[in-house]
Amino acid sequence: MPKNLLKDNAIRLEIEQGVLIFRATEKIQNRIAELVEKEKTLALTAKGTEELDAYEEIDDYLSYINRFIRNSAMTSEVNIAA
Repeated sequence: MPKNLLKDNAIRLEIEQGVLIFRATEKIQNRIAELVEKEKTLALTAKGTEELDAYEEIDDYLSYINRFIRNSAMTSEVNIAA
């Protein structure tokens, strides 16, 4: 994970359909797009590959957390309706 991830405010919280969701900031999304574009046109340096891999790992974690939050919210709604 990039060491400055939290220091750079790389993750923001949003409310989506009444559920709190974790998202990468626009700055980080732009950096990822830049790395992916470089990867398509040029070979990334070892450092660039490491950075992109770290962002992909973070994305996996955020996706997992967001699915968990959404599923928990849906389960709560079902229990309340019952």
